[in-house]
Amino acid sequence: MLNIEKYGAIDIGSNAIRLLIATIIEKDNQQPQFKKTSLVRVPIRLGADVFLEGKVSDENYKRMVDAMNAYSLLMKTHGVVKYRACATSAMREAANGNEIADKIREETGINIQIIDGQDEAAIIASTDLQDLIDTDKTFLYVDVGGGSTEFTVFANGRTVASKSFKLGTVRVLNDMVRESVWEEVKKWIKKSTKKYDKISLIGSGGNINSIYKSSGRKLGKPLSYFYLANYYERLKSYTYHDRIFELQMNPDRADVIVPATRIYLSAMKWSKAKNIYVPKIGLSDGIIKSLYNEKRAKEMEVEI
Repeated sequence: MLNIEKYGAIDIGSNAIRLLIATIIEKDNQQPQFKKTSLVRVPIRLGADVFLEGKVSDENYKRMVDAMNAYSLLMKTHGVVKYRACATSAMREAANGNEIADKIREETGINIQIIDGQDEAAIIASTDLQDLIDTDKTFLYVDVGGGSTEFTVFANGRTVASKSFKLGTVRVLNDMVRESVWEEVKKWIKKSTKKYDKISLIGSGGNINSIYKSSGRKLGKPLSYFYLANYYERLKSYTYHDRIFELQMNPDRADVIVPATRIYLSAMKWSKAKNIYVPKIGLSDGIIKSLYNEKRAKEMEVEI
């Protein structure tokens, strides 16, 4: 007997706002299947407002309302039974973040939860990384966003350290990351990984996904430090407009991809990782998984 349901996840980031609709297929006592049914991304770049002006602008508020209305209709059309909307770095730092969330709920019916960096890291970690990685290996998970980067160390199949830093691509672009922040990240990574002989990176976020896609690697095969370093030099040799035209990048990707690549490379260097795996998962996947886990927990309570 098959049970098929659709869940929705809205990720309100500092660079873009995404809606992921996933289909969950359950059959008897077998492991459920999670299929990405639809992914829609709108590059609103809230971080450019918030990190410079301290609040979300009226213009971007209107764009958010339009996006949420569109997402609401899409979820309704798909027959989504449950959804969650999470806002990260830009919304949690905006002076009017809570006010904007309240107004959006009134206008669109979408309830936005503003989560902190630790919650963000925990939600991302709730994705089944053990399906994607060897549990007997040690990994540094790096999720690069527009406003912050979450770092998590996995050893022996479990989380041993996790921290969120205000080191994001939109911040770097706007020259808002002091050298002391880079030093803090360097210190944390070195301290958290020093007792492990061999470590690999797991990278998530739109930028590393874009790099991975352009590499032509088969899913599951890592990128080497050497490959990423060469790619970084190549990126820097192009102008912003050349990246859009020659490398066929989206305009909202062509600028942030440079600081993003620098963050991944730095994390590899400081952890002495030779490879980076790109399983193409992120916050929206974690939201879907956490919604499903909550549903299963409730079912177990009823059975007891």
